[in-house]
Amino acid sequence: SVLGWKEYEMEVVRDRADNAIIVCSIENLDPMGVHTGDSITVAPAQTLTDKEYQIMRNASLAVLRKIGVETGGSNVQFAIDPENGRMIVIEMNPRVSRSSALASKATGFPIAKVAAKLAVGFTLDELKNDITGGATPASFEPSIDYVVTKVPRFTFEKFPQANDRLTTQMKSVGEVMAMGRTFQESLQKALRGLETGMDGLNEIVDATLPEDELHSKLIQEMRMPGADRLWYVADAFRHGYTLEQIHEHSRIDPWFLIQIEEIVRTENALKGRDLDSLSAPEMRDLKRMGFSDRRLARLLNDTEKFVRARRHELGVRPVYKRVDTCAGEFATQTAYMYSTYEDECEANPSKRDKIVVLGGGPNRIGQGIEFDYCCVHAAFAMREDGYETIMINCNPETVSTDYDSSDRLYFEPLTLEDVLEIIDLEQPKGVIVQYGGQTPLKLARDLEKAGAPIIGTTPDSIDLAEDRERFQKLIQDLGLRQPPNRTARSAEEAVHLATQIGYPLVVRPSYVLGGRAMEIVHGEDDLRRYMREAVKVSNDSPVLLDRFLDDAIELDVDAICDGKDVLIGGIMEHIEQAGVHSGDSACSLPPYSISTAIQDELREQIVKMARGLGVVGLMNTQFAVKGEDIYVLEVNPRASRTVPFVSKAIGRPLAKIAARCMVGQTLVQQGMTEEKVPDFYSVKEAVFPFIKFAGVDPILGPEMKSTGEVMGVGKTFGEAFAKAQAGAGTHL
Repeated sequence: SVLGWKEYEMEVVRDRADNAIIVCSIENLDPMGVHTGDSITVAPAQTLTDKEYQIMRNASLAVLRKIGVETGGSNVQFAIDPENGRMIVIEMNPRVSRSSALASKATGFPIAKVAAKLAVGFTLDELKNDITGGATPASFEPSIDYVVTKVPRFTFEKFPQANDRLTTQMKSVGEVMAMGRTFQESLQKALRGLETGMDGLNEIVDATLPEDELHSKLIQEMRMPGADRLWYVADAFRHGYTLEQIHEHSRIDPWFLIQIEEIVRTENALKGRDLDSLSAPEMRDLKRMGFSDRRLARLLNDTEKFVRARRHELGVRPVYKRVDTCAGEFATQTAYMYSTYEDECEANPSKRDKIVVLGGGPNRIGQGIEFDYCCVHAAFAMREDGYETIMINCNPETVSTDYDSSDRLYFEPLTLEDVLEIIDLEQPKGVIVQYGGQTPLKLARDLEKAGAPIIGTTPDSIDLAEDRERFQKLIQDLGLRQPPNRTARSAEEAVHLATQIGYPLVVRPSYVLGGRAMEIVHGEDDLRRYMREAVKVSNDSPVLLDRFLDDAIELDVDAICDGKDVLIGGIMEHIEQAGVHSGDSACSLPPYSISTAIQDELREQIVKMARGLGVVGLMNTQFAVKGEDIYVLEVNPRASRTVPFVSKAIGRPLAKIAARCMVGQTLVQQGMTEEKVPDFYSVKEAVFPFIKFAGVDPILGPEMKSTGEVMGVGKTFGEAFAKAQAGAGTHL
């Protein structure tokens, strides 16, 4: 079998005159046996000799010719036996694929765009390369003077019953890509871009385990790879395994293991030292290896803030290099950049008025491309209004990371350190944080403290809506109602408060997106189990308890406020019963069963809350209606995942209108004061990944599980609903 062999991919583009180029070679760090979509991949391939590369290159072109791919992009996958170098072709996709998207972002060569032009009869030498401003034709193979690493993002925590071992069935829901001058730098940047709480190769194995358990855990994790295999490999080095032993268990190529071992060695040498003892050359070397300030703070027993201050004091700042497809041979007009620690900076910032848009990072359940849609529309609106737009994101699957979606693109992890360095260099007039989901919101407070000009709703107002006790006071002051709720900071307190509110309860941690760790509990035993297993309760992260309203109808409302006037985007009525997460529920716009009197009351409440919270930009509110009573469930003063759906249902670009409010245009100036209620129905239906996770209970609850959505439009509610079901692939 080819299990454990090395896996490679070639991205090839061919035209009708038989001109063919290799856009990029990709090497999988994980051996054969792990689906390439779940593998950590590196471009260009690192462990091939030039002779092997040429053989593979010729073989991939021969495959295209034999299969008869006349024009367009294809991807050919190879396996190589590490024992004797035997090479076989394992798969070929005569179309653009997941890897083509990665190769396009890794090289700056737009494969799909070029393939479309080749399909209508152009040849490669007739097409100009956009990035070099036409200085080179598309028939020039991109040459890369940096290393790109892609790391997949998994959400096994959403499916506790699923088998979390990586096999030939793809299980990741998103990915992050990073660039650096060395493999170590790009790997460590990618790991902190994942947003899984890791800031590098953190220790993951429980060091308090008995010796034999610890070793069997490490060996199992290396032999049967899971989502965290790379961290276990680093831990194996920490616990005294040799490179040969780790290679034998994991089948990861020794070259990659040497790189990881070097990172671990460097970390061990740092432990026990203090921050002030680091010299400028030492700090520069650490940053060149891709260490984040936060990781260094952890190793040196200090704080990220002090590490940053010390680094600046030593004069160690990143420079930005351009992705130009030609390794700096020709001047490039396109500002597509990544950070590294070298001498020459190619960023060359302008003096224009700039707006920075922070993207959403890797796709995951609860935060997907809906937020990317908002970021891209914000960038388009700002560009139309004459601002220079700057996008910061690290997700290769999105439109926001196309080099032409914004004026300047920084392909960087969305961490405080990386974002602050860019803001420092560019000196923008404003930073938009409310469009990328929870990712930029988590940075908002710290960015503001560091002096970044956050525009739109202030971080304090965002906090007011998230902080249960402050929000409760606001709702009471406005004379609105909420389901009875309390905040608990310990398990005992939770049980005591639950008796005051009454069961059933909805329980969840504060500051989450996608209903992470949210449950409905029906009695004290349930509640104690939840407090024990699901969350770590503390003063900083309390648990929220809400009375669960049985048989209520839930509604979602998207609105825009400019600080004074409010524009209602749309009122959506959920089709699923209350208690199903809004991201998993189908919904209808306009509502199909709610009276106009209640709808008007909802509109009045929205206006009160938008003004009370001081919203500037988008806001999403969830209500529950029980009989004639209206309860406010939650308010999010940011873009929500329903913004693209509402925009398409009413034919208005809500994300653009809200972005213009943030830079100071009023709704009146934009001519957007009247709500537009369509005379047809639009229904949104969620799409689920249960087929990928055998053994998972497909019953829906307050924890979000869907990975996508579809929309049906019809003259009646029934017609729209039927179309949405058909679109979602449900057999009716």
